[in-house]
Amino acid sequence: MTRQAKPRRKRRVRKIILFLLILLLLAAAGWFAYSSLKAEYTVTYDSYTATTGSISNALSFSGNLSLIDSATYAAASSATVKTLYVAAGDQVKEDDKLLRLSNGETVTAGFDGRVNKLNVEKGDEVTVGQELVQIADFEHMKVSFRVDEYDIGNVQVGQSCTVTATATEKRFDSTVESIDYISSSSGNVAYYTATALVDVDDASVLPGMQVTVSITQEEAQDVVILKVDAISFDATNQAFVWMKNEAGALEQKTITTGVSNGNYIEITDGLTDGDEVYVEVETTAVSGAAGLLSGLFGGTRFNQSRGSQRSGGGSGGFDRSNMPDFSSGERPSFGGGDFPGRSN
Repeated sequence: MTRQAKPRRKRRVRKIILFLLILLLLAAAGWFAYSSLKAEYTVTYDSYTATTGSISNALSFSGNLSLIDSATYAAASSATVKTLYVAAGDQVKEDDKLLRLSNGETVTAGFDGRVNKLNVEKGDEVTVGQELVQIADFEHMKVSFRVDEYDIGNVQVGQSCTVTATATEKRFDSTVESIDYISSSSGNVAYYTATALVDVDDASVLPGMQVTVSITQEEAQDVVILKVDAISFDATNQAFVWMKNEAGALEQKTITTGVSNGNYIEITDGLTDGDEVYVEVETTAVSGAAGLLSGLFGGTRFNQSRGSQRSGGGSGGFDRSNMPDFSSGERPSFGGGDFPGRSN
């Protein structure tokens, strides 16, 4: 071997060694990066308690109160106001005298109500057709509400309903009095007008006020209820919950459900009052390296957290103090799938 060949061979060996070292360093860096990109997670469990209560769901519609009986009385001829029998705000009965004119004309109430406006005073000169006094019945009103084509099949004359004044939150029991089945269109949806009569015993509730009409569809009294978030579903859509066994380990317990208002649900079988159930909550913390690369590559998730065994449920502990009044006929809310009742 010549003297020139030996240095060449040494240089070649050094290059091979350097190349191998680089490969080793790259492999180590790759393993470190892979390990760094793994998401770290901790698993915790939220607890919920089954309790006894009442629950219902209802269709809900918007409307406004209006008068059934109101009348304005006018002079039949020119005359002078001779006698006033009432003042503004007085309650009157049907056929009560309201006022008398100099020509002998006596104006009387056509129904029970209240003097809403008195436009004249004793001694005033009035002309033909001049408005003298207005009577209105504020104790018997009605509300008209629109029902769309998706809900009209669930609304019938004679159905019980609850009318709630938005401003005062005063509630009145009523029934559906009538339905106009000749539709009025709004875009691609047909609407029908239903009417309910309302007996008002509160002077603060007045015509024109906005109200909500709720028609109960399903109701369950004094039953076991549970927060909807506590329930999971298997591949066959069978509802279940996680409960602790005698050894303290979590195990799956099949349940049967009933009436739901979208927030709480009736448990017809599988749980009793006071049973505590659990929902898995998996918290994922991405490592610093993963976060850096995620930022560099547009927020791409490099690692998925391990799959949970549940397909339902959620987070947030159960608080008895925040439990709603289920007997209120509160309208359910099911998100995008929504219950048939919609606010119109």
